[in-house]
Amino acid sequence: MKTNETYVGSIDQGTTGTRFMVFDHAGTVVANAYEKHEQIYPEPGWVEHDPLEIWENTQSVIESALAEAGIEADQLAALGVTNQRETTLLWDAETGKPVHNAIVWQDRRTTDRIERLEEDGKADAVRAKTGLQPDAYFAATKAEWLLDNAEPIKTQRARPADLRDRAETGEILFGTIDSWLIYNLTGEHITDVTNASRTMLFDIHEMDWDGGLCEEFRVPREMLPEVRPSSDDETYGSTDPEGFLGAEIPVAGALGDQQAALFGQTCFDAGDAKNTYGTGSFFLLNTGNEAVESEHGLLTTVGFQRSGEPVQYALEGSIFVTGAAIEWLVDMDLIDDAAKTENLARSVDSTDGVYMVPAFTGLGAPHWNQRARGTLVGMTRGTRKEHVVRATLESIAYQTRDVAEAMEADSGIEVESLRVDGGAVKNNFLCQLQSDILGTDIVRPVVDETTALGSAYAAGLAVGYWETVDELRNNWQVDREFEVNMASDEADEKYGRWQDAVERSLDWASEGGA
Repeated sequence: MKTNETYVGSIDQGTTGTRFMVFDHAGTVVANAYEKHEQIYPEPGWVEHDPLEIWENTQSVIESALAEAGIEADQLAALGVTNQRETTLLWDAETGKPVHNAIVWQDRRTTDRIERLEEDGKADAVRAKTGLQPDAYFAATKAEWLLDNAEPIKTQRARPADLRDRAETGEILFGTIDSWLIYNLTGEHITDVTNASRTMLFDIHEMDWDGGLCEEFRVPREMLPEVRPSSDDETYGSTDPEGFLGAEIPVAGALGDQQAALFGQTCFDAGDAKNTYGTGSFFLLNTGNEAVESEHGLLTTVGFQRSGEPVQYALEGSIFVTGAAIEWLVDMDLIDDAAKTENLARSVDSTDGVYMVPAFTGLGAPHWNQRARGTLVGMTRGTRKEHVVRATLESIAYQTRDVAEAMEADSGIEVESLRVDGGAVKNNFLCQLQSDILGTDIVRPVVDETTALGSAYAAGLAVGYWETVDELRNNWQVDREFEVNMASDEADEKYGRWQDAVERSLDWASEGGA
């Protein structure tokens, strides 16, 4: 039994499951538990999660991780939260019950609403305030849809018509998943600056909810959470000593998952960059105290904020489907295990001219084409599954180059070294390919669960578990570095053909299509 040491815990609530990790002062993982949750697809292009299942799984993984490591709950100095961003839910303030399943960030049901916004000439005004390219990806139109369409679950006493009225009195609460977890842990209705910046309701220059945006999307301000720093000395509240943990632990840090990875990769300075390879991929470049406006299809977003310090901004390239493309290979029975992609890809010299554009839910940065769809081109009778697997891995590297080139054009900063994390970076073939296609060194850290680490760092800094960010920099260690091994002419030629393939995927879904 580890009785004398103290630790920091991180709840990492992701798209496919929930993880709880415990870190020591050196940033080493000392406990880890994970549970998947159900993916619900009510209609083509719609994706939902059950918030109650997520909360039950959160409690379960915390208890499992602590028990397996022999750590008592009261040895946790603080808890941090990191979450799948943009995923949106509403719940009853009195009962704490959701009024509907959460609508997931991948969900496309509000595409028509965004197209109306663009037709009305309002997109530029939204972009100027929020830094976001208007898209069904973000939370505002999801909340609007829920207020218009949600039928209260059986435990609710309200009728559907009452939802918006009740929201205007604060009886119905809005939140992204961080808010839902913080609410269940502490009873407080709070979000952090990074998650707020992903709602399309938050002015990232004024750092406050925007009345005009709330009016546009008909989301009452009364239902919105209080916005706090990502690392909050005042804390968001504490767990109930009578609750499932049996201890009063401050919840002191929260970041959206991609900003948490930026923090966990210790990208604290302007010019630092990281790419996270998860269900999607997210390339973030720290731009310091300046919110750099993108002219090349990137998002301007809040990177993080510590108590009493200025906001750090970031440019972000959001790629909707990368790891999910590997899952698709499994679903299609082309492979039975994602880990086999590396050997299969190496077993052929090239894709034999095959290109895969994994636009299953449209294309994000820098294209922002909601009606693009997944496309396989260049196949012949000689095409084998190995070629398709390799083309799928290559699509991850090409999409990252799409974003990197846009980032350099916007910021004037050439990324000389890219820190990478997420499940896919265990694949050495992909890391080397990424280096070759980008023409940039790829650096993989020892602790690749940097999303969880980032929220632990934010919470730990807030309560003095770590005193300075220099301590965190000292914790960061390189596992392996991948250097460019392909001639730039060859990389450019391959990338040029990728751009041709992307052109063929655009606008495939017709009006009203899936």
